[in-house]
Amino acid sequence: MPIRPSIRAALALLLLLLAPRVYAQEAEVSPATRLARAEADVRAVDRALDLRVDDDARGALRERIIAARVAATAATADLADQLALVDARLAGLGPAGVAEAGDLRAQRQQLSRQHMVLDSSVKRGRLIGVEAQQLADELDQSVAERFSQTIAARSPSPVLPGFWVAVLDALPRDLRRAEGYLANGVDAITRSRGRVWPALFGLLAALAIGFPARTAAQRLGQRFLIEDAPGHRVRRSAAAIWRVMIGTVAPFLAVAVLMAGLRWARLLPTTWEAVADALTVATTYACFASAVTGALLMRNKPSWRVAPIADDVAIELRPYSWLLAAIAFVSYMLEALNGAIGTSPAAQSATHVLEIILHLVLLAGALLAVGRLRANRAEEAATAPMRAGLGAVALVAWLLALATLAALLLGFLGFALFVMQLIGWSVVLAAATYLLMAAADDLAVTVFARDSALGRALSRGLGLRGAVVDQFGVLLSGVVRLTLALVALGLFFVPFGTGSGIGTLLARLGLLAQGVQVGGISVSPGAIVRGIAVLFIGLALVRAFRRWLEDKYLPATDLDGSARNSVGLVARYVGIALAVIWALASLGIGVERIALLLSALSVGIGFGLQAITSNFVSGLILLAERPIKIGDWIRVGTDEGDVKRISVRSTEIALADHSTLIVPNSELITKSVLNKTLAGPLGRIQIQFAVPLEADADRVSAIVAETFAAETEILDDPAPKVFIDSIADGRIFFNCFAHVASPRVAYGTRSAVLTVLLRSFRKENIDIGTIPQRMELIGRKEDMD
Repeated sequence: MPIRPSIRAALALLLLLLAPRVYAQEAEVSPATRLARAEADVRAVDRALDLRVDDDARGALRERIIAARVAATAATADLADQLALVDARLAGLGPAGVAEAGDLRAQRQQLSRQHMVLDSSVKRGRLIGVEAQQLADELDQSVAERFSQTIAARSPSPVLPGFWVAVLDALPRDLRRAEGYLANGVDAITRSRGRVWPALFGLLAALAIGFPARTAAQRLGQRFLIEDAPGHRVRRSAAAIWRVMIGTVAPFLAVAVLMAGLRWARLLPTTWEAVADALTVATTYACFASAVTGALLMRNKPSWRVAPIADDVAIELRPYSWLLAAIAFVSYMLEALNGAIGTSPAAQSATHVLEIILHLVLLAGALLAVGRLRANRAEEAATAPMRAGLGAVALVAWLLALATLAALLLGFLGFALFVMQLIGWSVVLAAATYLLMAAADDLAVTVFARDSALGRALSRGLGLRGAVVDQFGVLLSGVVRLTLALVALGLFFVPFGTGSGIGTLLARLGLLAQGVQVGGISVSPGAIVRGIAVLFIGLALVRAFRRWLEDKYLPATDLDGSARNSVGLVARYVGIALAVIWALASLGIGVERIALLLSALSVGIGFGLQAITSNFVSGLILLAERPIKIGDWIRVGTDEGDVKRISVRSTEIALADHSTLIVPNSELITKSVLNKTLAGPLGRIQIQFAVPLEADADRVSAIVAETFAAETEILDDPAPKVFIDSIADGRIFFNCFAHVASPRVAYGTRSAVLTVLLRSFRKENIDIGTIPQRMELIGRKEDMD
């Protein structure tokens, strides 16, 4: 089982991290030309599949066919837009009349010809897309079949003598092939009469890049992060990413410079080119694996560690990461040498056995080390809960190791090697994905924070609340991390034969960018981003309009504060509705589809959302008719207070105990509500008392009038009134009224008036005590006698 797919997947991930995107559509080329090129590529791939193709050629064909499908889909979409414009112009001309003008007839004929040509091109483009998809499926099926054959292939068990007898029998021929391969290269070098000094210069440059330059770059990056990086989290994640970049790019450049020096010196024969390229790839991947696992563990710098890993775990596992990189390098180079020399199948099987054993020993050693660390930690803290997830991962790894060992003993070398390589690739991919996710989260949350420079600028410039800025940072982090997880998932399945590297991955992303059809609507990442952008622009315009309405226009009118609030709320909800409709229209969802959606939702509204709908309509009635306004003093049931806020769902009432009563709007419309300030803002106090019949009624009335006049909260207009309500049971009953500026001060004013009256009546010896009670005894006449 060759390790080549895993190496390609690693290079694909590296290119995604380090290289800019190289795919760019030729926007200046006409859709018809792009469609013709795509059709030519489809025909070329179809003819190539009639012949025998190897794995590399099959991967190239697959990338080409997917790119052709992307181009055909894009060209077809452009042609469909042009066809829609032509149809709109034809519809504008209307039906052809008998006495139609000559210029209109000529224009109609020209548009009809354009319609025919464009309609034919659109149908042809769709057919090309279908053919390209069928060819891609055929290539996928062939790759899957070859992969299945490799996995299911069985050779003699390495524990049987026959396996090693075959290896020994083929050994002399393999040695002669190796000697011939080496001799051919030496002869080529001798005949080329190469110069030594370019090779020596390349070697010195490679050593300089690989050691002092690499160390200097790491120190320079660390110094920059310590001095200028914003926040500990970003500094820590950036240090890990920088370590991976330097640890990967520096060895790659060093090997590339060395190979360039050898080629310049003509000391690298053509027959050795494949091995030289393999050396570059193997070195790059091995250094990438070592760098990414080292950045995750951070054995010597615990304070810079991104992952929550204990120091003893990092120290224990770091040597295994070096061994993983070394085994990957050896495995790739053995595969490259076997291919270049043309060794026998027995020798290739022997190298596979060696690779499997190395992977098994590495995996078993790492699992034993992890188990030992967990056991030590359990002894140190017996009451501490153990991580079930880590135990489950270790159990699965042990099961895979046992399955690999069984497959090795039974002779299924392809399956055993595949499982071991997949485990190694999973470790490297998981480490890289974790670092990237952590960096994305740290960067998004730190940059888009309410107390950051950008957050303060957004708050001042756009008027956004701090919580909105924080939420955007969290959402951005989630989107980026989800994207990284999907890319990692796609790269994880590359060794299964579902792709051939970065080209296929980018081609798939390009195909996804064209969108998928859902209910006749093309949903694509670009359309979603466009819809979100339109929605944000619409909401920003609504916010600006509402600010102008509330700060500029409404203050210039004669409306009171409650009316202004009603107009502002209605304008806000109408604006939000228009912004949502605009965003949906940018996605290709017309008004008729929105109406269809609303009609479908009406059934659910009729059954499950009756209360919400009733409150919403009641809120609109309150805002329109305004039987209750902000600032009114109302009584709902036994509670009364100030109306502080009216929304489309509920109304908030501030009570005297500083609590807030939230009343659904439907309650205010369908039930009785006492509004004490609807007709006017005045409040009234009422005082009732009784004095003995012997008291001077005029003097009592005068005392009450003087008390009302002395109280500052009582208004002169309307004037206070003092009435004698009735005379009964030997007492005179008074009923007194006065008005205050607001019902909110009525209770306190009434208390103050009563206090003064009690003091005045006591001074005048006027009794306002309780009414005397009279008891009558009624008995039978015979008892009286």
